[in-house]
Amino acid sequence: MSIVIINTGCSNLYSITRAIQRLGYQVSITDSIYDIKMANKIFLPGVGTASAVIDILKNKNLLSFLKCTTQPILGICLGMQLLGSYSNEGNKCILLNRIDHSIKKLPNVDCSIPHIGWNTVNYTINHFLFKDIDNNTRFYFLHSYYMNVNKYTIAVSTHGIQFCAAVAVKNFFGVQFHPEKSGYSGEQLIKNFLEI
Repeated sequence: MSIVIINTGCSNLYSITRAIQRLGYQVSITDSIYDIKMANKIFLPGVGTASAVIDILKNKNLLSFLKCTTQPILGICLGMQLLGSYSNEGNKCILLNRIDHSIKKLPNVDCSIPHIGWNTVNYTINHFLFKDIDNNTRFYFLHSYYMNVNKYTIAVSTHGIQFCAAVAVKNFFGVQFHPEKSGYSGEQLIKNFLEI
C-alpha cells in the first residue's frame, strides 16, 4: 500500500511518519502530485495559519487536485479545518469547501486560548475511525480555531464551547486533535484510517 503525507512544511510531519512506521507501514513525505495521485492513503497535516498552508498547496499545484480527489484523506488539526469553506484566521481565505462551515476563533469562555493539552473526545456515532477506541478517550489538542458541530461531525470535544473534534464526508476524514501525539488511542485511529 502506498501512503503519503503531503509536505505542507509543518512541524509534525516526522511525528506522523514515526506513528505510521510503528504500525508497520512504509510512508513518504512528498509534495509530488504524481506520488500523491498514486497513493492509496493521504495524510493532510497542518500547523500554523490556514492561508499559509493554502498558499503552499496552490504553489505546488495541489489545491485543485485535493478538492476533487476520490482517495481517502485524513486531515490532522489544521488539516481538518482545511476541509471547511472559509477561514477567519489571519489573512482570511477560501478552503477546500468539502464541508459548508467556516473556521472561527475559539471564544475565551472561562478557558485559555489556544486550547493545548489532553481532552476527552466523544464520538457521536459508531464510526470505523474510532473502532476499538473507548468513547470519551483523551486525545492531545493544540489549536485556537475550530469548526462548528455539523451534519458531518462524528465526534465532539469541549473547551469553553463544544466544537467539532472529527468529521467524515465521503473520502475526506478529519480530526482536530493530534493522533500522532495521543499515544495508543491515536495510533489506533491512524491504523483504522489505514485499514479503510
